[in-house]
Amino acid sequence: MSSQPVWGAATDIGTRRASNEDSFVAEPPVFMVADGMGGHAAGEVASAAAVSAVRRLVTAQDVREPDVQRRLEAARSLLQALPPTLGRSPGTTISGVVLTSRDGVPHWLMVNLGDSRTYRLQGDVLQQLSVDHSEVQELVDAGHISPAEAAHHARRHVVTRSLSAASSLAADYLLLPVEPGDRMLVCSDGLTGELDDAMIAGLLRSRPHPQDAAEALVAAAVAAGGRDNVTVVVVDAPQP
Repeated sequence: MSSQPVWGAATDIGTRRASNEDSFVAEPPVFMVADGMGGHAAGEVASAAAVSAVRRLVTAQDVREPDVQRRLEAARSLLQALPPTLGRSPGTTISGVVLTSRDGVPHWLMVNLGDSRTYRLQGDVLQQLSVDHSEVQELVDAGHISPAEAAHHARRHVVTRSLSAASSLAADYLLLPVEPGDRMLVCSDGLTGELDDAMIAGLLRSRPHPQDAAEALVAAAVAAGGRDNVTVVVVDAPQP
């Protein structure tokens, strides 16, 4: 395969928020989105710290889980060192992929902490690779509510894991071989809170270039209500 993927990224404050607490990195081989929590200033600081930490992997080769974990630990250390003047404790989700290799074979290393999401589009099939760390996902897993009910549940934004000063950093990791035609989507919940998977898949399929796809997804989420900050990174696998 060629050395570089093709990618695009877009973000928007939305229609109801005073600031954008999302941050992202889209620099090969690192493609991640962080959605800050804790209100204005605290959320921005947390997501920026997470992205600043994982950006250090941009110059790394054959990234592995411990490499990502060390960067998350570095971000947590930054948050622990913050003065208490920020008010509410800052925290952030983080999700995305690192393009790496195993024995010379290209792989996606997915990481997820919180309820931002990572998907893979293969042909007409959109698959959510990450599992939300949220109260409603636990209710779905236990069979108490359906996925459709979860989309409108009053506590759908309550996360059960995050990157914060007190975090255990129990991130999920998944290593997948890169398949020809893979299109990866990384997004904050400002996208998935407004658009269902069918609409997301349709926009991903209809825009050949990742930058056009990212901008179209963000624009559609804002048009649908834009109740939260919206950030999207789209990555196409390197061509053989």
